[in-house]
Amino acid sequence: MSVLSVLPFLKPVQLRSPRSSPTGQRRHTLPASEFRCLSPEDAVSVFEIEREAFISVSGDCPLHLDEIRHFLNLCPELSLGWFEEGRLVAFIIGSLWDQDRLSQAALTLHKPQGSAVHIHVLAVHRTVRQQGKGSILMWRYLQCLRCLPFARRALLMCEHFLVPFYQKCGFEALGPCEVTVGDLAFVEMQHPVQGHAFMRRNSGC
Repeated sequence: MSVLSVLPFLKPVQLRSPRSSPTGQRRHTLPASEFRCLSPEDAVSVFEIEREAFISVSGDCPLHLDEIRHFLNLCPELSLGWFEEGRLVAFIIGSLWDQDRLSQAALTLHKPQGSAVHIHVLAVHRTVRQQGKGSILMWRYLQCLRCLPFARRALLMCEHFLVPFYQKCGFEALGPCEVTVGDLAFVEMQHPVQGHAFMRRNSGC
């Protein structure tokens, strides 16, 4: 059974019914809003959003285009994109990690036997920021992780000014992160996703 077949949260969700034509015949329209795993074909759209979101703040991107393609080829089930009218507006990309804390190697490696999901990046398109989309997407992503039998916790690293945002999403700070990028220092945070077997039984996962 494929991973996607047991993830109800990743099925496209249509939030608005297609409009009918004046003749009463239904015409094909794109869903108003849908969530799905990303594919390598989405890499350029992902990078465009990420580049605009991060370069102006930190001068660099968490993932470069080749790294985005790398993770979307290896573990697309650990990504989630939010599309509106067929256009990507927000995304999360993750990979698996097999140690208690993140290290420099976690920036580029996917450890298939790991039980920690390393969230590399969450970004929202500039035209739809300040609408709560980041927190909604993170909530939905964590629900997806609860349907993955191998996932026990989510890990991420962020700059200090983002700590309150992730705390509101349910993450707790573990302290300074070992990873550095240039002059930037990070706080490492985690969110447990284990202990939800009852949710899997009752949610159709």
